[in-house]
Amino acid sequence: MTRFRPCIDLRQGRVTQIVGGSLRDGVDDAVVTNFVADAPAGWYAWRYRDDGLSGGHVIMLGPGNDEAAREALAAWPGGLQVGGGITLDNATAWLEAGAAAVIVTSWLFPDGHLAVERAAALAAAVGRERVVVDLSCRRVGSGWRVATNRWQTISEQAVDAAVMQALGAHCAEFLVHAADVEGLCRGIDEDLVAHLAAIAPRPVTYAGGGRCLDDLVRVASLSDGRVDLTFGSALDLFGGHGVRYADCVAWNRAQDPKEQP
Repeated sequence: MTRFRPCIDLRQGRVTQIVGGSLRDGVDDAVVTNFVADAPAGWYAWRYRDDGLSGGHVIMLGPGNDEAAREALAAWPGGLQVGGGITLDNATAWLEAGAAAVIVTSWLFPDGHLAVERAAALAAAVGRERVVVDLSCRRVGSGWRVATNRWQTISEQAVDAAVMQALGAHCAEFLVHAADVEGLCRGIDEDLVAHLAAIAPRPVTYAGGGRCLDDLVRVASLSDGRVDLTFGSALDLFGGHGVRYADCVAWNRAQDPKEQP
């Protein structure tokens, strides 16, 4: 069953929604920002906890976010995943800080090439059930390639069945941002959602372009309930106008009435 997955995106220590494709190293003026919250990260984590929305992700977009991320994890120990700069060296510390799982991406692709042995080492150290692999990507030709370094660097790795099978042995689920449409609120990449549903050996959360509650219906249909959806900039919780947070909570409860706060 397709569920709504909540998120907390952090930039410079504040909960923020941006156009993902606008990130540039060292060029802050280039970043297109849709929303910057007055409330701290912990407030959002508390809200998700209170509404029983498990499996959400905290993403640290660059430096200066550790304190805010730790605040969110402390507000709901075991309720949120954390990503952004995760490696074998710091994964255990983030789990001890309260993360349900660590989300890893760029570290798995040194020099733009997949190092499956790194995924295996991480799973051996913390347990496969506590690893989420981020295969956020950009469209290249008729397919998609993994985008690392905060979606700035397009690797040579295609998002295909082979890479998902290889990494699926070492993770519990996948997170995929469609970087080309992230933050634009112009609609999901339907082709990518269907593609992920067809090839993923583990549960997948898709993020990027969601603009209305009907997108949950569409993702459920395209994936036969195998892909979950994250709303960001369109959500009223982040200043958006296309999606009501209360409706997302109601959707999840309708999918599984046992999931009550």
